[in-house]
Amino acid sequence: MKLARVACTGAIHAAQPQQLPDGRAGVRLTDGRTLAEEEVVWLPPLEVGTVIALGLNYAKRAQELAFNTPLEPLVFLKGPGTLLGHRGVTRRPRGVEFMHYECELAVIIGRGARGVRRTDAMQHVAGYCIANDYAIRDYLENWYRPNLRVKSRDGATALGPWLVDATDIPDPGNLRLRTYVNGKLTQEGNTRDMISGIPVLIEYLSSFMTLDTGDIILTGTPEGAVNVDIGDEVVCEIEGLGRLQNTIVGDALFGR
Repeated sequence: MKLARVACTGAIHAAQPQQLPDGRAGVRLTDGRTLAEEEVVWLPPLEVGTVIALGLNYAKRAQELAFNTPLEPLVFLKGPGTLLGHRGVTRRPRGVEFMHYECELAVIIGRGARGVRRTDAMQHVAGYCIANDYAIRDYLENWYRPNLRVKSRDGATALGPWLVDATDIPDPGNLRLRTYVNGKLTQEGNTRDMISGIPVLIEYLSSFMTLDTGDIILTGTPEGAVNVDIGDEVVCEIEGLGRLQNTIVGDALFGR
């Protein structure tokens, strides 16, 4: 099952995918209305708890950045204000030289986890969605300590469009990831290349912190992230999860 959260006519609705009579992609709201994608405001597909993000979780990505493979997962937290939904806009601040996307598999915790062994870890997963976690290299002080201006910027992480039930993704450890900038393929990878897979991450994280329902683990991005500029349309695709669209805008839209 695929579920989304959208805003329409002053209310928030659950929604499911629905093809329109003219062939366009649309949504069906819980009240029965069918609307085109652009007729609603897309929100993150769930009420999000803690956002836990992984850095350098693909070996070739670490090589791309000239870093050794981490000996244990490189983890940091993100504030709730970083999140926005499908078809949202992300700001590129004036004067920035290098801002890039990061297409990631997002793992949604469905049942509290504390001290979970990796053999039992997948029982705590509710589902999956796509994340696009932007970073601005100009602000990066240390690749091993991502600072707040890089990873907790307002609206810097698109999430969605759908929350896909875990039962519909039989092998999350073998999903193809792709990113397109203005229709051109710029990044391609597979979750089988993650250094720490989902069971290992849940075991590691739950060994020192409680994972609660609604928490999200962003599992890192493969190599191939390139600079994006104002006006660029970025689409992240993950096999079985859909396509997450996002546009880069400048300061003027935010009155800055």
